[in-house]
Amino acid sequence: MKAAHIVRTALLSVAAAAALTLPVGPALAHGPDPVLGTATWGQNEVVPYHWSSIGVPPSWMAAAIEAGAGDVGESRASRAAVFVRAASAPATIAYGGSYVPCSWYGIACMDRTGMSNGTFGVWFRPQGWAFDWGYLRWCQGLSTPANGCYDAENVALDELGHVEILGHHVNYSDESDFTDAVVQYAARSRPSTGWNQHAFGRCDVARLQLEYERSNPSSPVSTCLSLATTAVLSPSAISVWIGETVRYNATLRINSTTSGGRMAGDPLSDRTLLLQRRAIGSTAWTTAGTLTPSASTEGVYSLTWSPTTTYDWRVIFSAPTGDGVLSATSAVVRVTVSGCTGAGCPQSAPGPAGR
Repeated sequence: MKAAHIVRTALLSVAAAAALTLPVGPALAHGPDPVLGTATWGQNEVVPYHWSSIGVPPSWMAAAIEAGAGDVGESRASRAAVFVRAASAPATIAYGGSYVPCSWYGIACMDRTGMSNGTFGVWFRPQGWAFDWGYLRWCQGLSTPANGCYDAENVALDELGHVEILGHHVNYSDESDFTDAVVQYAARSRPSTGWNQHAFGRCDVARLQLEYERSNPSSPVSTCLSLATTAVLSPSAISVWIGETVRYNATLRINSTTSGGRMAGDPLSDRTLLLQRRAIGSTAWTTAGTLTPSASTEGVYSLTWSPTTTYDWRVIFSAPTGDGVLSATSAVVRVTVSGCTGAGCPQSAPGPAGR
C-alpha cells in the first residue's frame, strides 16, 4: 500500500465498522459526506476532552491536536459541536501508550459510542510506528518536515469530524474532489494535495449543516448541496386607489423537504430579492427595485411602492455563486389600481416611497 494512501481511521462501533465498507471507487454523484451512526451532539455543544493518562502527547503533538480541535470550530460553518481541552473530562485523546485500539493499518482512530455520556476517544499512533510500508512520521515531530510525513493537525481534524457524525467522503474515481472533504478513507502525506488541509471541506460542511443546521439564517449553504428554495410575495393590499402605497412583503426559505435535513424550512436572510412588475397582457417583466431585508425577522424582505396602474407582480431570487441553494420565483400577484378624483383622493406619487 502506498504511503500516500494509508488508511487513517479504524472505527470501533457497529456503525463505525459499517463506514469502513464505504466504497472508495467511483461515486454516481458528488455529494455530502455520509453519516456515521445516528447520534449527534447538541447544537453548538461544547464538548471537553483531556489527555489520556496512558498516552499523554508530547508538546508538539499536543499543539497539533489542539489546533485541529480549533479548526473544527473555525470551519464547521454550522451549529456542530466544538471541542476544547479541559483538565478533566469524560472524553480522552491519547498518543501512543500501552493501549491503541486502531486496526493494524490505522495511523489514528476514534470511538464515538459513548456520546450520550459526553464520551469519545481518539488515539494516534506514535512517531516511528512500524507499518508494512515503512515508519510513521508526523510532520510536526520532525525538526524539518520531510516528504512522506503526515500532518497531525489535519488528522486530528479528520478524527474529530468522525466524532461529530461524518463518515468517509466518497470521491470521484480520479479523486479530483479530494479537497472537498478532510474526512477521507485514506490520508495523504506531504506534499500531496490536501495533506495539510486545516479546514473542513465543503462536503464535510454540507453534512454538518444537514445534521446540525447552519450557523445562522444569513450563512451560506455549502455548495456541496443544491437545496430548493421558496419565495412568497404578499402585498399589503391587492386593490388600491391611484397614489396609495403598497408594501410588497416577501419571504425566502429553504424548502420544507427531507433533502434539507435540519435546515428544512429555514429562513434565508441577507439575500437579494428583486421585485418585478408586468403590464396586463404583456409577457415582459421589468425590475421595480430590490427588496430590503427585515432588521427584525429572518428571511423577510419588503419594498414600498406607489403603483399608478394595475400590474402583475412577482419576486425573484437568483442564487449567488458560493451558496448551495437554487433560485426561486414567487407566484404572480395582481395589484389592481383604480382611479380616484376629488379632494379626498391621495396624491399621485409614482415610484417607490422616499424616491
